[in-house]
Amino acid sequence: MSTMTRTLWSGVAAFFEHAAAVVVGLVLIIIGLALGVTMIMLPVGIVVGLLGVLLVVGGLFARLDS
Repeated sequence: MSTMTRTLWSGVAAFFEHAAAVVVGLVLIIIGLALGVTMIMLPVGIVVGLLGVLLVVGGLFARLDS
């Protein structure tokens, strides 16, 4: 494989990794909101929702360059 092809595929893989992190984060936010509706599961819902927010922000803005 040439260097240009390898660079292209690594960029595509990085995009899909970030997109997957954002999608999983949004799912966690929705689950956190659903858990927060009941008073008993509110503490768990807050934690799950905040983890989802962190995952979305990390997926949008994090860069891990070597």
